[in-house]
Amino acid sequence: MSIYIDCTDELRAVIADGGYDCFEELSDDTPSLSDEYKHIISDIVEAAIAFVKCPYECEVSVTITSDEDIHSINLEQRGIDRPTDVLSFPMVDYDTPADFSIVESDPFSYVNPETDELVLGDIIISIETAKRQSAEYGHSLKREVAFLTAHSMLHLFGYDHMDDDERLVMEQYQEQILTTKGYTRDYE
Repeated sequence: MSIYIDCTDELRAVIADGGYDCFEELSDDTPSLSDEYKHIISDIVEAAIAFVKCPYECEVSVTITSDEDIHSINLEQRGIDRPTDVLSFPMVDYDTPADFSIVESDPFSYVNPETDELVLGDIIISIETAKRQSAEYGHSLKREVAFLTAHSMLHLFGYDHMDDDERLVMEQYQEQILTTKGYTRDYE
């Protein structure tokens, strides 16, 4: 399994404003997510893959960014002119959520030939929005990052929340994934 976790360079200004315990600066002043937060993200990615019983080794990319960056991406990709908490860019075109038969019928479209891993897609998280939401919902930033990762992973598996039935399914699955790893609302 390959989980790539990166931060955008634009986070320097966000970090400079203070109040974030999730970053460490490397020797070249490049922002980097702390090992603790990398573990949280990896833990939830792996839990989500197990939850949907994905039969493949997988590849996922997670980028931590600022409100400004995610706003630009949201406008460019979705036509929505505001920041958001998380964006998901699935690489698999599921007919039914978490039905991997499409991969089996066309592995060359979905599997990285160098690693032989299923490329699930990309997750982009705004750490600024995550921090605001964690305060708003009364839980830790760690729990909010775990939640946003679980939410986004379900999108990478083809789940959505466009109507109430879909939303309820996603909410139930998110909570199950988070609970199995101990990231409940009272987590730190």
